[in-house]
Amino acid sequence: MTTVPGNSAALPTTRSRGRVGTTRRAGTALSDLSDDDLIRAVTAGEQPALGEIYRRYAGAVWAVAKRVCNDRVLAEDVSQTVFTDLWRRPGRFDPTRGRLRPWLVAQAHARAVDTVRSETARQRRQDREGHLAPVAEPDVESAVHTAALSDDVRKAVDQLRDDERQAIVLSYFGGHSYRETAEMLGAPEGTVKTRIRRGLLVLRQALEAQGVTP
Repeated sequence: MTTVPGNSAALPTTRSRGRVGTTRRAGTALSDLSDDDLIRAVTAGEQPALGEIYRRYAGAVWAVAKRVCNDRVLAEDVSQTVFTDLWRRPGRFDPTRGRLRPWLVAQAHARAVDTVRSETARQRRQDREGHLAPVAEPDVESAVHTAALSDDVRKAVDQLRDDERQAIVLSYFGGHSYRETAEMLGAPEGTVKTRIRRGLLVLRQALEAQGVTP
């Protein structure tokens, strides 16, 4: 990806679209071309033309994405997607139906709304998983801490699923917080908490089967 100075979004690198001739006369500056000329150049596979479009309208695209997402990182992702999509499918823009700037802004707004909805749905799923997951009783946690180094607990831990075992080992045996454990596993904190709760219930059953009373 090629990063354009002045904004953290990135442009796709040049890729071949077949053998096409140049769409502008030699010596004509990109800044002198109309938006329609630039779109034709993008369609012909001229990446510098996309860079000029980006220079002209990246600020407006990013601004609307930031306003809708209220998050800088998400806004940058939306902006990059808008220009990448223009590079891949320039034919989606119809100059007979309007100007390029409003069209790009509309694309940014629509994608930003979709992004916010997706993020909201993801967060709700995580919250729902956390609420539905059975909560381990305090005495089970106490038993795990007390007998952390015993053979009985080690055998019980070995019976856990990999994701549950990793989360419990890092959190309870490794002394890491939920947030630290989530970062180390590369998973959302809510998901890690769910894995730990489920794992503790399995541990309770395994310990009871081995005669270890919490």
